[in-house]
Amino acid sequence: MTTKVVILNWNGEEFLRRFLPAVVANIPTDVDVVVADNGSTDGSERVVGEVNVILPTDRNGVEWLPLGENFGFAEGYNRALARIEADVFVLLNSDVKPRNGWLNPLLDYLKEYPDVAAVQPKILAYAQPTHFEYAGAAGGYIDRYGYPFCRGRIMQTTEQDCGQYDDIKEVFWTSGACMAIRAEAYRSVGGLDGDFFAHMEEIDLCWRLQLRGWKLAVVPQGEVLHVGGGTLPNNSPRKIYLNFRNSLCMLHKCLPESELWRLKVRIMMDKLSMFVYRLGGQKEFAEQVARAHRDYRTMRSVLDVKRAEVWREAVVREPHTIWKGWIVGRTMICRKKTFKGIKKIG
Repeated sequence: MTTKVVILNWNGEEFLRRFLPAVVANIPTDVDVVVADNGSTDGSERVVGEVNVILPTDRNGVEWLPLGENFGFAEGYNRALARIEADVFVLLNSDVKPRNGWLNPLLDYLKEYPDVAAVQPKILAYAQPTHFEYAGAAGGYIDRYGYPFCRGRIMQTTEQDCGQYDDIKEVFWTSGACMAIRAEAYRSVGGLDGDFFAHMEEIDLCWRLQLRGWKLAVVPQGEVLHVGGGTLPNNSPRKIYLNFRNSLCMLHKCLPESELWRLKVRIMMDKLSMFVYRLGGQKEFAEQVARAHRDYRTMRSVLDVKRAEVWREAVVREPHTIWKGWIVGRTMICRKKTFKGIKKIG
């Protein structure tokens, strides 16, 4: 099972300098590393060359794959992976520091379970390694209205890692920060949706994979540390816009026909979010949510075509890994801020 680690880079010179040597040092010698570059204007290519100079003789050099311009996370990976041959792609953010032996448990699990499309490791916070990191933690889920959460992260609250989620578990989504995915599965559903640009794109991909009958899992025996927010911090207006717009697009494409009422409910909830942002003096955030809804409406005809493609090949009506509740209500009304407080999923 040939494997290649693919790091999508955009002006990530400092992250590559800090973490690329550790990536190469902590993978099997038969696994290659490719840095696919989204039109960087910094010294990223120079750093890759410097790392290649100091590699041990038993390691292949890191390949530099220029894409020419910034296609975003989703389309950037689509274009890069179209030019790379392997049985398994490991999508890895440039701001991730892997721990020793992080990759072997993921690859071993994929070998043992051919019905699993993708797996992720345990993802801890680089700045606070005792705690889970926001983007993936110990495996991702969504509620019935498309709000994502994780084992180890509910809304903005991340838990301390005390070994409570060290079991291998089927999940709804695996994190784009670090994901090992079968090339066959990735290509069978058309890869990431390039129109998303960034944010929610891996959740959309995982939903479409499950509609085709694939499973996803977290394998916590592999561990990585993630800086997070390296491109867009959590309080970025741009990130607010992408998350709201892409959530609507995902629901439009992937909900069963009889469940599209949940998209209408989500739209009403978003309007409530706009009101809360304005009430809290966050006018710019409210404007980004409004913009997200305007752009979603202009995209609906294209999304109808994509939806038809998704459901033409679907063999599952709805993944059992979707939580039937409302995570926002569970958090704000019931004050449940840990995964343990969530009712059984699946």
